[in-house]
Amino acid sequence: MTSIALGIATVLGLGLSPFAPGTVGSAAGLALWAALPGNDGWLGFTIIVVAVVGTWAAGVAERRYQARDPGAVVIDEVLGMLITLFMIRPDWRLAIVGFVLFRLFDVIKPYPSNRFERLPGGLGIMADDAMAAVYANLGLRVIMLSLPGAWW
Repeated sequence: MTSIALGIATVLGLGLSPFAPGTVGSAAGLALWAALPGNDGWLGFTIIVVAVVGTWAAGVAERRYQARDPGAVVIDEVLGMLITLFMIRPDWRLAIVGFVLFRLFDVIKPYPSNRFERLPGGLGIMADDAMAAVYANLGLRVIMLSLPGAWW
């Protein structure tokens, strides 16, 4: 079970990337979003599954690596991208803007995201990125509303 959990937590080893594993994990989330049917129901279901399974896997990985929020764990970035794009019209241009916003909020971790990472185990690993993704989703909506005649 440990190897399955590590495979999930590192998104099949993508988290072991020597360069920007968080960005690589976010790109995997973007790829998963693109592979899903353009339907908010499927995306919502996938978010729940990734959150539950990812929390378990991230907790196992944290114990295995004997480190708090190890860099190799990127399932939280996958979850973050899915939440960022939840209920946003499927459009690659919006997805790219969402990707940039999520990476920004994931790095700066505004309140309460910075508090959520203090939660124990896999919950803390997943929760701070989920909150950063909520900020990114809201930021994407503000951009869309403030530029109503733009390409979206």
